[in-house]
Amino acid sequence: MADTVPKIQAVCFDLDGLMFNTEDVFYVSAEVLLQRRGLNMSRGAMDAMLGLRPLESFRAFCDYLNLKEEPADLLAESRVIFYEMLDEHLKPMPGLFDLLSLIEAKPLPKAVATSSHQDYLERIFNRFDLVRRFPIRLTAESVTHGKPNPEIYLKAAELLGVKPANMLVLEDSGTGTRAAAAAGAFIVSIPHEHTAAHDFSQSKYVATGLNDPFILNLLAD
Repeated sequence: MADTVPKIQAVCFDLDGLMFNTEDVFYVSAEVLLQRRGLNMSRGAMDAMLGLRPLESFRAFCDYLNLKEEPADLLAESRVIFYEMLDEHLKPMPGLFDLLSLIEAKPLPKAVATSSHQDYLERIFNRFDLVRRFPIRLTAESVTHGKPNPEIYLKAAELLGVKPANMLVLEDSGTGTRAAAAAGAFIVSIPHEHTAAHDFSQSKYVATGLNDPFILNLLAD
């Protein structure tokens, strides 16, 4: 738990696995991708990919599994499988909309900072009417260096008009946590099934979900 808590003046969300259960969908789609090649998906392969921008993620995927195919080709094939499954399986993470309402009632400015591409983010946000609620949306195209580089969170703080230390970042992966910590943000990590074994030692607090009392109390002050 954090020893000292700064005044929180803005909130920045990761997307995949934090706002929505997309990591679950991705794991199943990766299983299909590998089954076509006589291989099995594993937790290690998933860990190698999480938090990175898509092409970087599939380069790590190929390296981990010693696949000789082009990462870009696997990424394209995976996207087809993923989108076929997404509409049926996509769900918000528990507590998301209550937390957004709390932030908006304060009101505090907020942003999303994801390693995913803009068209993907817009597809999910449009489905849940979130575009209007997140005027600041940073994606893989917004930065030169992806997570764990701190660039995306430094840019988020700048656009939100706050110092990084006064920006609450909510992350679900070790990669994203390192990025937020390197930016100097107040980082709360929320692991799930696919990231439970990640290193969250740089987090100020490890929460059980978006509805964790620590987060709610932090924003209620």
